[in-house]
Amino acid sequence: MYDVVSGSFIPCHTMLDVGVDWEGDQILPALHKLSSAKVKSASAGKYSDGGGLWLVKREDGGAQWVLRVTIHGRRREMGIGNLQSVSLKEARQAAETWRAVVREGKDPIKERDQQRRLAARESHTLASVALEAFEARKSQLKGEGKAGRWFSPLELHVLPKIGKIPVEELDQQDIKIALAPIWHEKADTARKAMNRLGITLKHAAAMGLDVDIQATEKAKALLGKSRHKAQNIPYMPWPEVPAFYASLNEQTVTHLALRLLILTSVRSGPVRFCRLDQIQDNVWTVPAENMKGQEGAVNDFRVPLSDEAMIVIEQAKPFERDGYLFPSVRKGVISDATMSRLMERRSLAARPHGFRSSFKTWCEEATNEREAVVETALAHVVGNKVERSYRRTDLLERRRELVSRWADHVTGRDASKVVKIA
Repeated sequence: MYDVVSGSFIPCHTMLDVGVDWEGDQILPALHKLSSAKVKSASAGKYSDGGGLWLVKREDGGAQWVLRVTIHGRRREMGIGNLQSVSLKEARQAAETWRAVVREGKDPIKERDQQRRLAARESHTLASVALEAFEARKSQLKGEGKAGRWFSPLELHVLPKIGKIPVEELDQQDIKIALAPIWHEKADTARKAMNRLGITLKHAAAMGLDVDIQATEKAKALLGKSRHKAQNIPYMPWPEVPAFYASLNEQTVTHLALRLLILTSVRSGPVRFCRLDQIQDNVWTVPAENMKGQEGAVNDFRVPLSDEAMIVIEQAKPFERDGYLFPSVRKGVISDATMSRLMERRSLAARPHGFRSSFKTWCEEATNEREAVVETALAHVVGNKVERSYRRTDLLERRRELVSRWADHVTGRDASKVVKIA
């Protein structure tokens, strides 16, 4: 007997397993031959439900639905799913769907693969891949990126506009459209967003997706050179610092925090989150997660404390709450803007971060200290990777001498260099 399902002659006893109906001279495969009870109780073997749908049970207890079809003279078998997850009814529905594809002259396996590729492309939107890239990069970011600053340029200015585009379809025109409104007006934010986009595209390429990793560079060419000119944070000339320091004479959290910031030349973040348990003897150990998120800032940073700095810490202890030396009025610690607003209210152009420049300029103009010591005092990465691998010291004692001299200047002990400010 000739089996239209398999396309070959088969013995009569096998034909009984296949099951056929007759219509004139045409042999039609019988459908729905299996029952739920038979599906459940059948031992290892192959069982036809008709229409090319087979249940294949293995010796190990596993079972799978298989659809056999012939397309363009070629025998094809496609898995429809395992018995545990696909019921008899669902298998029959799927089989009919794919038989309809065959009737249209299409290969069902190729059609299914194409559908899966399209579905995967739609699921790999720019937004989803950007979030995945962010998750993969968290360990390199300050506080594992919990503050969200790494992701925010994309979240605010890019993803609302082009986040739904499949990342494989993203091109320079899409990026240009997203960043054009802020390219000149918010140049720093636009630069960060472009950087994050580049990282996202590289991450997508690592996932095996077909992306244009040059899309960001092409977008920059379309957007043109930014008209925005970067401005450095205003700083206070070092001869004026003693007079300002002397004016911080109130026993308040803000005054004390500013005084410690000036004396140690660290950034405002570590000062605001300074805890008593970070200070032992005359060394303040800033945890790595409180340091600026940059390459190389992966270790705790030791800050030598001058006698004046220790005095400030003692004066701040009565304000301590939950271990923090500089708590806010309500909860947590003082905000990033608290110290800046104090200087703004005094009509000063300088800002707290600028005292790092004050210290650096003082080192260059009033001392002969080596650059490596000065840069280390500012928690900057010194030297290339090879040089850093051989360096086994953080120059703590050399820095201690330097900050002590700086404290002498700040407190006015070096009176000959002091310049009064209005």
